[in-house]
Amino acid sequence: MIKVSVMYHNTPGARFDHAYYRDTHMPLLKQRMGDSCKSYTVDKGLAGGAPGTPATYIGMCHIFCDSVESFQAGFGPHAQEIMGDIPNYTDLSPVIQISEVVVG
Repeated sequence: MIKVSVMYHNTPGARFDHAYYRDTHMPLLKQRMGDSCKSYTVDKGLAGGAPGTPATYIGMCHIFCDSVESFQAGFGPHAQEIMGDIPNYTDLSPVIQISEVVVG
């Protein structure tokens, strides 16, 4: 199992529409990826690790797939549409990491 984490830095003055991300963008991704996307989560940053500090990321998602190849097969054909939707909810660029899930 792998996890694709897509994270958006909490940048002062940046725009991030959490409702659109949660209710429109992520369902679009799931619909396009089909069974390649086993599940996903959406996070909204609240705070940093130390009291009174801001969250490092304003928003993020984690997409769970069987393998990197499965992710690429599901995402690749729809990458242009999915990535093209980003300006509808933010003016930030995502940071992406693919990880192996070792405990689930």
